[in-house]
Amino acid sequence: MIDLRSDTVTRPTAAMREAMARAEVGDDLYGDDPTVNALEARVAEILGKEAAVYMVSGTMTNQVALRAHTEHGDEVLMDVNAHLVRLEGGAPSALSGLTVRPLMGKRGIFTAADVNAAVNVRHSFVLHRTMPPQRLLCAENTHNVGGGSVWPLDCLVEAAEAGRAHGLSTHLDGARLWHASVASGTPEADYAAPFDSVSVCFSKGLGAPIGSALAGSAAFVERARRFKQVFGGGFRQAGIVAAGALHALEHHRERLAEDHRNARSLADGLASIEGISVEPTQVETNIVRFDVEAMAGGEFVDRCFERGVHLLPGGKRAVRAVTHLDVTADQIEQSLEVMRGVIGEFSEDRGQ
Repeated sequence: MIDLRSDTVTRPTAAMREAMARAEVGDDLYGDDPTVNALEARVAEILGKEAAVYMVSGTMTNQVALRAHTEHGDEVLMDVNAHLVRLEGGAPSALSGLTVRPLMGKRGIFTAADVNAAVNVRHSFVLHRTMPPQRLLCAENTHNVGGGSVWPLDCLVEAAEAGRAHGLSTHLDGARLWHASVASGTPEADYAAPFDSVSVCFSKGLGAPIGSALAGSAAFVERARRFKQVFGGGFRQAGIVAAGALHALEHHRERLAEDHRNARSLADGLASIEGISVEPTQVETNIVRFDVEAMAGGEFVDRCFERGVHLLPGGKRAVRAVTHLDVTADQIEQSLEVMRGVIGEFSEDRGQ
């Protein structure tokens, strides 16, 4: 099976397994797991922040960030298709009692003008106590639903500065920030600089089996550790899995360019198949989103699965494919052959 559902399906490499097998461990809840401590320090260094805290998932780092920045009843500004609100199980309302003010970004990227337009009007005649307090602005880089889109640095800085000008704290969902950095040549720390907190993931793209980290000021991270515990995220001998994340961080970032090339090859190939609609120039990283005009996306995914290619439906006609550590260039060509065959067989069936 060629698994293109997500870059979370990767398996640890032999070198990563070796690093995990010989990891030094302690009790992370007491702060004495040396491998976790080393991972957190390295993440903070790469992102240019004072501190970081290791957690089990990107959903946890994002939701702990929301809880640490806000109080129940507050409002958070983010793109209408942000992973935070669309793909994290309703957690902003369930865990932190938050409402979301959606920003209508383009492929997940909004502007300073969008932020300014969404902020409540300040005037003595306006009863502000009737409105949820606006506390936080969130951005996502790369943007999942946007097809792995990469924020231009100047646009990201301007949007964050607009939020700060209105008194908002700022959080960056950087689950695939490594991809944005490799694709653009922009250091992760430059992307992180305008934000009070940044979450990054080790099991998306980098190939680690478990984990994400949340970075920010020392005071913010200390507050975040409280909510990590509240949400049930306390680790014990976490160094075993942290070693996999640390290995991935040091050895798997540069190779992401290979995944980007494979994704573009996939998009170029899909563009040549009649009955599939895709815009290859919008494939900037490792996510390819395309529409199947000939049949329902779910049916297309099912037919491909029967022939050995695993994809995800993303809507009525939409399909998502994600390249990663365990997918080769040859497998991209094999996948395209399967998809051509599925479209061709469907067309023949319709003709009969």
